[in-house]
Amino acid sequence: MLIAYAALGGFALDLLFGDPARIPHPVVFMGRSIACAEAFLRARLPKTPRGELLGGAILAASLPLLTFAVTLGLCRLAARIHPAAHFLLQTLWAWQCVAVKGLADASRAVYASRDLPGARKAVARIVGRDTERLDECGVIRAAVESVAENFSDGVAAPLLYFFLGGAPLAMAYKAVNTMDSMVGYRNERYLYFGRAAAKLDDAANYVPSRLAALFLILAAALTGQDAGNAFRIWRRDRRNHASPNAGQTESACAGALGIRLGGAAWYSGEYCDKPFIGDATRQPEKADILRANRMLYAGSVLLLAALCAVCLLWAGGAA
Repeated sequence: MLIAYAALGGFALDLLFGDPARIPHPVVFMGRSIACAEAFLRARLPKTPRGELLGGAILAASLPLLTFAVTLGLCRLAARIHPAAHFLLQTLWAWQCVAVKGLADASRAVYASRDLPGARKAVARIVGRDTERLDECGVIRAAVESVAENFSDGVAAPLLYFFLGGAPLAMAYKAVNTMDSMVGYRNERYLYFGRAAAKLDDAANYVPSRLAALFLILAAALTGQDAGNAFRIWRRDRRNHASPNAGQTESACAGALGIRLGGAAWYSGEYCDKPFIGDATRQPEKADILRANRMLYAGSVLLLAALCAVCLLWAGGAA
C-alpha cells in the first residue's frame, strides 16, 4: 500500500502547489540528457536515414532504461536508510510525475487573457501549433484540446504507471514522453531520428489514453456536461487524429462540451489539414476552458480513487 499512499500524497501536493520552480524537476535533467545524447549520436553515426534511425533507436532504448535504473537504485537506497525516507522519495516523485494543477493553471491563463494577442501568447505555451493565425474560437479549441490530450499524458499515464511500478516505472514513462516532445516530430530534422521515440510514446500511451477517455466521460456526468454525447462522439471520432492516442480524450471532451475540435492547423509555418472531432452544435466559448478544467479535476480524482481501490483489493487478496 506504500505506492497508493505515495500516489495520494503526491497528488495532493500537486493540487496544492503545482510544480514549484525552485524544486529541481527530473524532466529538466531528462531534457538536457536528450539534447546531449542527440548531439553525441549525430556526431558519430552516418548522416543517412539508416544512421538517424539507429541513433534514434539507441536514444529511445537507453534513456527510459537508464531513468528506470537510476530511480530504482535511489528508491532502494532510501528504503535501506529508513522506510519513511523511501515513502517520502516516492511521494516526491509522484508529485513531480502528475501535472493536474499546472495544466489547469496554464489553460486558465488563456481564459483570463484580456485580448486576442494575449490569448494567443498564453495558448502558445501549451500547444505545439502556430498560434499567430488563430481567431478567438481557434484559441479556445487549442486550449481545450490541450487539456483533453494532456489529461492522458500528464495525469492518467503517470498515475497508471506509478501504481504498476512505483516511481521507477512512472519516471521511465516521463522519459519516454519527454523524448517524444523533443524529438518525436515528422519534420526534416526528426523524421528518422525521432521515429523510435514517437513509436515508443504511442505504445506507452495506448492503454492510458483509452482509460483517460472513459474517465473523462464519467467526469462529464459529474460536472454537468453531456456524458451520453461524450460517449457517442468518442466511439465515432476517436480515430480522427494522426495520433493513435490523442483522439481518444479529445473526442470525449468534444462530445461532452458539444463543440467541434480538431481541423486544419499550422505547424512551424506548414499547413496541416486534419479531420474534425465532434459536432459543431455551437461555437466554442471561453467558458469551455473552465468546463474542460472541471472535467480534468473530476476525471483525475475518479481515476486516482479507482486505482487506489484496485490496489486495496489486490492487497486484500494477497493477504
